[in-house]
Amino acid sequence: MVQAPDTGLAQETVKMAQPDSKKIFFENLSGAGKAIAVLTSGGDAQGMNAAVRAVVRMGLYVGAKVYFIHEGYQGMVDGGENIKEATWESVSSMLQVGGTVIGSARCKEFRSHEGRLKAAHNLVQHGITNLCVIGGDGSLTGANLFREEWSGLLTELVEQGSIEADAVQKYSALHIVGMVGSIDNDFCGTDMTIGTDSALHRIIEVVDAIMTTAQSHQRTFVLEVMGRHCGYLALVSALACGADWVLIPEMPPEDGWEDKMCQKLSATRSRGTRLNIIIVAEGALDRHGKPITSSFVKDLVVKCLGFDTRVTILGHVQRGGTPSAFDRILASRMGVEAVLALLETTANTPACVVSLCGNQSVRLPLMECVQMTQEVQKAMDEKRFEEAVKLRGRSFENNLKTYKLLAHRKPESELPTSNFNVAVLNVGAPAAGMNAAVRSAVRVGISEGHKMFAVSDGFEGFYKGQIKEIKWADVGGWTGQGGSLLGTKRTLPAKYVDKIAEQMRENNINALLIIGGFEAFLSLLELLTARGKYDEFCVPMVMVPATVSNNVPGSDLSIGADTALNAITTTCDRIKQSASGTKRRVFIIETMGGYCGYLASVGGLAAGADAAYIYEEPFDIRDLQANVEHLTEKMKTSIQRGLVLRNENCSENYTTDFIYQLYSEEGRGVFDSRKNVLGHMQQGGAPSPFDRNFGTKISAKAMQWITKKLVESFRKDEGRVFANTEDTCCLLGMRRRALVFQPVVQLKGDTDFVHRIPKEQWWLKLRPLMKILAKYKTSYDVSDSGQLEHVVRNRPRESDASVAM
Repeated sequence: MVQAPDTGLAQETVKMAQPDSKKIFFENLSGAGKAIAVLTSGGDAQGMNAAVRAVVRMGLYVGAKVYFIHEGYQGMVDGGENIKEATWESVSSMLQVGGTVIGSARCKEFRSHEGRLKAAHNLVQHGITNLCVIGGDGSLTGANLFREEWSGLLTELVEQGSIEADAVQKYSALHIVGMVGSIDNDFCGTDMTIGTDSALHRIIEVVDAIMTTAQSHQRTFVLEVMGRHCGYLALVSALACGADWVLIPEMPPEDGWEDKMCQKLSATRSRGTRLNIIIVAEGALDRHGKPITSSFVKDLVVKCLGFDTRVTILGHVQRGGTPSAFDRILASRMGVEAVLALLETTANTPACVVSLCGNQSVRLPLMECVQMTQEVQKAMDEKRFEEAVKLRGRSFENNLKTYKLLAHRKPESELPTSNFNVAVLNVGAPAAGMNAAVRSAVRVGISEGHKMFAVSDGFEGFYKGQIKEIKWADVGGWTGQGGSLLGTKRTLPAKYVDKIAEQMRENNINALLIIGGFEAFLSLLELLTARGKYDEFCVPMVMVPATVSNNVPGSDLSIGADTALNAITTTCDRIKQSASGTKRRVFIIETMGGYCGYLASVGGLAAGADAAYIYEEPFDIRDLQANVEHLTEKMKTSIQRGLVLRNENCSENYTTDFIYQLYSEEGRGVFDSRKNVLGHMQQGGAPSPFDRNFGTKISAKAMQWITKKLVESFRKDEGRVFANTEDTCCLLGMRRRALVFQPVVQLKGDTDFVHRIPKEQWWLKLRPLMKILAKYKTSYDVSDSGQLEHVVRNRPRESDASVAM
């Protein structure tokens, strides 16, 4: 799915030998006669409820019995009312609830043999031999130990007379599948753990609010965020808000950091900035193992600079609140994958953890991930900090390098001098995260020695000559701004290509970075064609996808789509809540996206929709009638609210009004209906942490590609850049697990130009998930599932700045 606010690959994975992948449908995987229990353990994390809901509903869907184990391992040890059978309705209305409704507790008793013996007895009494554990590395390690001891525990229970002798054979193996629920994102083997993205939302909401008051009073704020052993939250939030300084446990600052930090803060103020933000992870240390506290940093700033300084400790705010769209989708996908893993497991299958790699769900041996996670802590304890950063994965390492590149400006004397001019512009509709991408491009470009030019109002501003040089300080504070500060228009260049060529020549533009949606893709194709007539366009050109519709060919994700998904999810939560305590009601919600059904489908999965109508999956009046009848049946139970999403262009005739009237008429006497068109609120608002981070990293990579192509295509004898090959006009997109540069001409065959969508879209595989969780009978292709992989150490790449997705 959508990934990841952070979008980097935490660890490389290597597929184990498998037979040739065939199309398999999970209907062949029956859960009849099996009992699955789900528990949450350790610290709570937003999104755990979405995972519990997915496990329960998928388990029931395949015919298994599903049990809640309340209060984590403590409930397993205590038994009794703590182990209850789950029903479909028992997980209704929990998708949007933070924390874990089945409770979580740390259990000392389970660490003892006697405690695990009690737990085994309680599970056998309910016939449970399949456990889905949602927690951190400690919880998962405990589950694996329990599994290894299982047969011995049963033998001991028989000797005590607690269970019958045939139970040993009947319940001979305990199967374990883990999902990582932790806001710290400190587990190796997965890009993102459940709860991390939501915690970043809480942090960024606070930072954005603090920035306004800090600016008013010219204050410095020191923010302390969670992360006793892992600096992920501190690092990514610093990257997402453009903080002046960040302190994390994996990379303690060099001796003398106090003076360097104060010099940096002073230099920032001298350029006219009215505030400073310093982010400190709670586990931050110096090189000698001495803790660096937020109060110490505050006293240091006051003493050395005399700045008015305040400390804000976010604390458990980071664990609270509703889960983000990303966490709901991640948890739902992981929950379904966990049940599939349990259905396919055998006595010889090692305990596995369901992980996220790019936008793919994978299964990794649980103990390999735990051991790698423990290696990170060992490296930190032994002060092998460079190795600790590498062990965290290429994602973490790249975040750190990108932050240093963008936050700390080198002196002019240390900058390379390339004498190249690079122009950056936004094209198409505005999308949250565009400004973060522009900021990143400008600062990386300056660091590479280029002179950066900003073009206002897209190609319309280009041909009118609205081009000016943009400096490092000009993009300060842009990361958290929504919309497009450069201005953006849908105007395509073909009509004004002669005037644009003239502006390219007058301003000596040697490369173009275009940030935008489908119009940006069309623009690149037109400029590529214009190379035959105008040498001015024989320069490196690259596009970074940015559109809420997520309809750009060549990329699974676009900047802005995550922010739009969160807007849809939050609005749907409020709309559903408006019916709380009233009679049964169904809401028809219209989303944006043109002909692309990404927002409706993935938004529907995040919001718990009963149906989502999209252009890519044709429907007729019989399908509408079946949906009404399905909702009518559900409404006769305890479920009080229904949610239906409709993509704005899904059908010319089955309009939002038509569907609303149909539901109103056919549901008469059982439920009433309401409709809502979300409109441009999906394009507005501050960008989500994911879009800020994604925009920053993908734009930095695009600028480094430009630098490489400029060097390759510079003709010394002519004193100019000349690039006219296909591979110098590219789109940088995320494909499955990697960021890939693709020549735009090669993407033409993958594109439906009439409807402005790619011919193949990965997220269509998620639609059956939404239907299953809404209790529809459907087919679900699991040919990508069941591939157990190994986690291996991070390997060095040719480019330090590579962004692995």
